[in-house]
Amino acid sequence: MLGELSERPRGGHHAKGLPPSFRRGAAAGAVGLVLLATGLTATAREEGGLGRFYDQKIEWAACEGTELPKDLQCGTVTVPLDYADPGKGTLELALARYRASSDDPRGSVVLNFGGPGGSGVQGLAYGRKDFLGLTDDYDVVSFDPRGVGRSSPVSCGADATSRALEATDGEETGDPRDALRQLREVAAECEKHSGPVLAHMGTVDVARDLDVMRQALGDRKLNYLGFSYGTRLGAVYAARFPGKVGRMALDGVDTLTESPAEQGLVSARGQQRALENFLTWCTEEVACPFGQDARAAREQVVDLVRSLDDTPVPTDFGYEFTGQDLAGAIAQGLYTKEMWPVLQRALAQLMEDGDTNGVESLASGGMAPAPLPPAPAPARDDEPLADEEDVPLDNLPAALMAVNCADDPDRPDEEQLTADLTRLRAAYEEASPVFGPYRLAQVVLCHGRPKGTDYIREKVKDLDTPKMLLVGTRGDPATPYQWTEQTAKRLGPSAVVLDNRNEGHTGYGSSECVHRKVDDFLLYGSLPPSGSSCGTEDEDRI
Repeated sequence: MLGELSERPRGGHHAKGLPPSFRRGAAAGAVGLVLLATGLTATAREEGGLGRFYDQKIEWAACEGTELPKDLQCGTVTVPLDYADPGKGTLELALARYRASSDDPRGSVVLNFGGPGGSGVQGLAYGRKDFLGLTDDYDVVSFDPRGVGRSSPVSCGADATSRALEATDGEETGDPRDALRQLREVAAECEKHSGPVLAHMGTVDVARDLDVMRQALGDRKLNYLGFSYGTRLGAVYAARFPGKVGRMALDGVDTLTESPAEQGLVSARGQQRALENFLTWCTEEVACPFGQDARAAREQVVDLVRSLDDTPVPTDFGYEFTGQDLAGAIAQGLYTKEMWPVLQRALAQLMEDGDTNGVESLASGGMAPAPLPPAPAPARDDEPLADEEDVPLDNLPAALMAVNCADDPDRPDEEQLTADLTRLRAAYEEASPVFGPYRLAQVVLCHGRPKGTDYIREKVKDLDTPKMLLVGTRGDPATPYQWTEQTAKRLGPSAVVLDNRNEGHTGYGSSECVHRKVDDFLLYGSLPPSGSSCGTEDEDRI
């Protein structure tokens, strides 16, 4: 969804920013090889000129990286920079997997943790325990999508987010056209710092990358588990390659039709509700840094965010920690109730000692950020993987905006956007005085970028695929349950809905019932009846 991982204005989403709970085997026989060869020939012919990308194998080896699990394996796959012109250049995408424990696995299941902008390699590494059940029958695979993590990471430079916020900060003085000029300058900085991949980062591109991965993994059909934005990616893949859909589960279902402005308002309202629920819980605890009055605590949070915007705090990573950075950290800590004690301690550190380490860790998903890079060198014919330490600090929000803008066909002209700005400021401030300003900045950050595709709104509907499992959580602050219902209706009879009557963003990592039903579907093909539910953890029912 718009900004599920964006709650890290300077790089942390969603994703971060990922739901915080998320921390093949034997050689094929002769018949399998014949089928695989036939599939390769047909696919290469169908895709026209892409045979060399489909005719590749992944070489797996031990991962090289900071504190990565010993049993995590890493590999790469090569994809064209531009599918319309495969000779224009190539990208290397980083992959990781946990091997199946079965002697005769059924293939792979590919995971996307959301964002857009979240590193799948890091998400899989830190979420190992959540997916061990799937390794009974699958290699469990994830990847850094193009422009993300080690896969040609994009950046907008050191102060892009703060400049966008300045342009939309609610000041009524001056010419609104100056704000839009500043946003166009930010867009130009993103292009300068990101290189050629920036123009090819939409979900349609990533869906095509997924199909290359599917073939390189040796799978005739794509088995897939996507969270939040990952549900948008799964739906686009299903529309683009309906005959290649295997078992597909989508958790925390994204909208396929709402504009960025509508998405941003929904997100701001959902996060404000989650914040108020957290503060109600916090003020019942003696250790709450805001005292024991929930209403006064809400006012203190607003004051704290504004004071840090007025007077940012220097950090060890070469940037200043602002109120919008704090809003991002809080948003990360609100995704599940399990994170509330961590958020409480981080806020206490900040308020009592002026120590930003706790909130910085939340905002960056627990990973130490790297400095922002200089503008990229001239483009090469191929883009190798970036070193882990060279992934820029703002990669997550830069990638998030690149994808969301590429997926959005709406580009109000300067006159229309100028007329809308005052109304949008008021609506976002009303939705959330804490999260509204940054959400508004995200909405207008597409100004100055090329128009996106209309493929998702126009083509991703009425799918002719095997049944897909869609999980919606009633108390989800980021992807509201109404989006699950709307997307299921749009996708058609293929969509089977599981109603998770719990709180938090997505259900797989927090509800035993959802976890069990998703695993049963992916492992055994067992689907619950559409419209059935998982209750609270005290009364799971289906």
